[in-house]
Amino acid sequence: MSGAILATERATARVAGDVVGGAVPRLGILGGGQLAKMLVQAAAQLGCRTVCVEMERDCPAGLLTPVEVVPGWDAAEEVARVLEALEVVTLENEFIPERTLALLASRGHRVLPGPATMERIRDKFLQKSTLAAAGLPVPAFAAVENPEELVARGREWGWPLVLKARCHGYDGKGNATVHGPEDVRPAWQRLGGDRGRALYVEAFCPFERELAVIVTRGRDGRCAVYPVVETCQKDHICHHVVAPAQVPPARAARAAELARAAVESVGGIGSFGVELFLGPDGGVWINELAPRVHNSGHYTIEACECSQFENHVRAVLGWPLGSTRMRTPAAAMVNLLGRRHGSGRVRGLEQALAMPGVHVHIYGKTRCAPGRKMGHVTALGATPDEALARALAAAQVLDFGDVQP
Repeated sequence: MSGAILATERATARVAGDVVGGAVPRLGILGGGQLAKMLVQAAAQLGCRTVCVEMERDCPAGLLTPVEVVPGWDAAEEVARVLEALEVVTLENEFIPERTLALLASRGHRVLPGPATMERIRDKFLQKSTLAAAGLPVPAFAAVENPEELVARGREWGWPLVLKARCHGYDGKGNATVHGPEDVRPAWQRLGGDRGRALYVEAFCPFERELAVIVTRGRDGRCAVYPVVETCQKDHICHHVVAPAQVPPARAARAAELARAAVESVGGIGSFGVELFLGPDGGVWINELAPRVHNSGHYTIEACECSQFENHVRAVLGWPLGSTRMRTPAAAMVNLLGRRHGSGRVRGLEQALAMPGVHVHIYGKTRCAPGRKMGHVTALGATPDEALARALAAAQVLDFGDVQP
């Protein structure tokens, strides 16, 4: 779509919205990956028009909505130009530079989550500091500027430790578990500390289970809290999610309350993913939060009365939030991770679709790589074990890529 055509479409949509009192709301989304795609689907259901901004047109969201291409997220003026007619702008990732978000806000866009919230969350050390200042339980943490400081923390807190990149780390790409002094320099180099990348360290938190909660907070401060789920992580990548988590009600209530408080502490608006640890003694600690719709909440599309994606759209547009109640006794979500390099072609789809109680989501990525999220499967069931077994069976027959590099 040419710039002139898109500009005309923007102007027409704005006038139409004004004429009918905003009956044609338009939403700008920074990012065009699978999260943006599912936001677009939810927005369309509510009659919204969307435009995504990405660095390439060939992205999952491009299957459903116009995509405006920019040279990079730091090209603030260009991002602002392509979104000039959109009042509300949201984002599918936390990597948009502060300057770009601030420029959009200064031009009159309602950016949600806002620049101040993103500033508190993007840097994970600042995120932990914000949570700790709010009196919320987090593992011990500290900034480290050299390997020697990391060794000193190991002597103080004991091994292992978790070394993390302060910014731009996700799906395990910015984490390293350090088991002893001999692991310090390799971990430091792998995460880029020797090249000037800012790192911090956390005490290892012994846990019995990893939990997650989606919290949607509206413009008016009201929150919709989804059921507490259990996540299974391998190599810092989520492999599956089971809802609801099979933990004592008091522990689930504690996790839900901490998740709500965490989102409130950063002034979040929209759907946020909050990851937590459940300790063997029943204690609950906050691991981290993501200022966006989250992988641990994909099950909500089929399993809840209002999905995390629909509630995010409702929240940023200032609409009432929907119910988070589950429509089924149990649900499970399994991520479809790439096993090889190759095309994004999916195999085994017909076999998976023939399985009862299974819902397949293929993101439409054109290239596959090991560990890359290519889709997910959600299954419903009478029990968590039944739902997980169905989802795993469907995921087992689905594969991506081919023999070409």
